[in-house]
Amino acid sequence: MSPATPELISPRSARVLAARRLAKRNFRGKERLFLAEGPQAVREAAGHAGTLVELFATLDAAERYADIVGEARDAGARVHLASEQVIADISTTVTPQGLVGVCRFLDTPFEEILEARPKLVAVLAHVRDPGNAGTVLRCADAAGAEAVVLTDASVDLYNPKAVRASVGSLFHLPVAVGVPVEDAVAGLKGVGVRILAADGAGTDDLDDELDKGTMGGPTAWVFGNEAWGLPEETRALADAVVRVPIHGKAESLNLATAAAVCLYASARAQRASGGCRTVTDS
Repeated sequence: MSPATPELISPRSARVLAARRLAKRNFRGKERLFLAEGPQAVREAAGHAGTLVELFATLDAAERYADIVGEARDAGARVHLASEQVIADISTTVTPQGLVGVCRFLDTPFEEILEARPKLVAVLAHVRDPGNAGTVLRCADAAGAEAVVLTDASVDLYNPKAVRASVGSLFHLPVAVGVPVEDAVAGLKGVGVRILAADGAGTDDLDDELDKGTMGGPTAWVFGNEAWGLPEETRALADAVVRVPIHGKAESLNLATAAAVCLYASARAQRASGGCRTVTDS
């Protein structure tokens, strides 16, 4: 850190108060800003052009993660050396890691996602738990999905728990928010995407779908609320309602685990002979 960089000691600093308010959804929406905490999230934000606005760092963190602080400065972010008390006041975690970034919203208009003709999409319908939302986003990123869609009945994408659970994947792939589930399904079907609803009571078995060779084309998986699944009216919109088979004695899978199984099944089918991806696809 430059010796000229002032240490923000007072939690009453205007910048500190502004950052602290971003823990609340209404302030995030008004300012179109959110918090990214920890070295992984801040590094990813710094690498996403135009996203990182400010970085608050303790002296210890600034020295330990000097490369990240340098990347933040190179990205045009204002960097503030902050006391541990200030970081604790801004952070939404029990044990802050010394780095908190303020980032611009980066959701993508749904129309742009459709224009890109995605081959694999995760649609979160009625998902209210921020940890689940962030983890499914991370699974979608790992499986090579081109987009994630959060319906208007789902949790705030920029909830601090969702951001943390995504472990940086929020900055990797396009995410559309606030899309009515009917519009999401209709739009994806309109660009040739098959809609599969993931539901433990589904009439179709994931293993059977793979055996039949029906999963090699462009696909969107619709995932619902972990506690009560997908409403009947949402299941009715899908081309098929698919259950993940339970071969052992477990009662069920949690949402994120089921999402990972489904997304990876599609990813593998799409990369197999006859699938919609080629070796040149990213």
